[in-house]
Amino acid sequence: MLARFAELPFIVILLGIGALAMMVPAVHGVAVNDHETARAFFYWSILFLVLFAMIALATANYRIRRQGRSHLISILMTFAVLPVMLAVPFNEAVPDTRFLNAYLEMVSSLTTTGLTLFETDRLPPTVHLWRAFVGWMGGLFIWVTAIAVMAPLNLGGFEVSSTREVGSGAAVGTMQIDRVADASERLVRFALRLLPIYAGLTSALWIALLIAGDSPLVSFCHAMSTMATSGISPVGGISANNSGVAGEALMLLFMVFALTRLTFSSDERADGWRSLWRDPELRFGLLIILSLSTLLFFRHFGASFEEGLEVTAFEGLMALWGSLFTVTSFLTTTGFESSHWATARAWSGLGSPGVLLLGLAVFGGGVATTAGGVKLLRVYALYKHGLREMEKLVQPSSIGGAGQAARRLRRQGAYVAWVFFMLFAMSIAVVTLGLTLVAGVDFESAIILTIATLSTTGPLTEVAGDVPVNLAQLNDAAKAILSAAMILGRLETLAIIALLNPEFWR
Repeated sequence: MLARFAELPFIVILLGIGALAMMVPAVHGVAVNDHETARAFFYWSILFLVLFAMIALATANYRIRRQGRSHLISILMTFAVLPVMLAVPFNEAVPDTRFLNAYLEMVSSLTTTGLTLFETDRLPPTVHLWRAFVGWMGGLFIWVTAIAVMAPLNLGGFEVSSTREVGSGAAVGTMQIDRVADASERLVRFALRLLPIYAGLTSALWIALLIAGDSPLVSFCHAMSTMATSGISPVGGISANNSGVAGEALMLLFMVFALTRLTFSSDERADGWRSLWRDPELRFGLLIILSLSTLLFFRHFGASFEEGLEVTAFEGLMALWGSLFTVTSFLTTTGFESSHWATARAWSGLGSPGVLLLGLAVFGGGVATTAGGVKLLRVYALYKHGLREMEKLVQPSSIGGAGQAARRLRRQGAYVAWVFFMLFAMSIAVVTLGLTLVAGVDFESAIILTIATLSTTGPLTEVAGDVPVNLAQLNDAAKAILSAAMILGRLETLAIIALLNPEFWR
């Protein structure tokens, strides 16, 4: 039965999963006596399940050509077309809204961006659950496709450490399977391997947040949003948490899974858990987090000392914690802001360092994780290449050591990373021009919206500027551009270019 299910076209499988997922908010709506919202999700779930059964019967004997382009096209269609189905019950459950707004909301959730057009009080709790659950499923989808599709095609950050050309295939250790298997079979196989890990980690964080004092809905949504790095919250952020610092500490602990894939991919840990500490992404990410948190703390403390304000040891400790949590959250593109982040700015008299948060989101998390951005491995490759170039300025005849793999990372890896970084910068320029010239958005808001969508860090719109960006006033052109930017940021520019490469199609 599972083999027959795996033979279905990739997008058809996702259609059935999306339709079945609508039962989760339907059950929740009944449990909280919101029967109108529950009916919206239940009826559309039944209709889409019937549609899935009809399409599955019609395509049961359909065989696609086993080419790499079919994988990327399926992923692109998932992020662009599947939100149309997911937005239908959302649009019916939320009164006085248009379908375009619902579509943008579902694209934001599925790409784990967390950008929202609606005030927290406007959406029913069941709809908040649906947003977080779609984001959670999007995070699982990214985990699976990164290993099952992007790694064999040498995309998504794997090209930095691979010896093959972009789009031509890469070795991913023992997790790689035979290339004759089509996309649906690989995705089903890896989904069965990664789903228990992903669901188990989410459940552990949910229970821990419940014990810490959060309500069931809030703890469940925050647990899913932390694992998926979507930053979706039913209460407008974690500052309204009842769990306080204990809840933030638990969420910070689970954010490490967005820094490196070695935390959940045991097949790639050659020396067991000792391989984790030698992972360049984790070490580089921890270096960024600790150094920036310390600098931010002394920045606030120095400003308070100049103003002659009295700061207790407890206030200073909480300010340091607020910096540590917020820096980690935006580096992993989660976007949660610590409740003590505002406290640190208040007693220092300084505004929010929005440019720093934008830069952290651009850096992003680890390869094959739910985090977006440029990815730490690419930044690390550029960093190592820069160090080597400075060494050659001092000793031009020197030969770089640390083995062939390290030299390849500094040379070809740095070259590919630089190409991707330039493509990312060009994407920022194009999307910003589109928002300013076509949609009429002011320049500062356009920059924030562009980086928030391309790095899949939607909460940047609330904290990066002096005032939050008013998303409700955006016109239809701006919403269409933002939807396309979120899809581009999630799929990455190199994958889009690979689809346009004639050699890739042959």
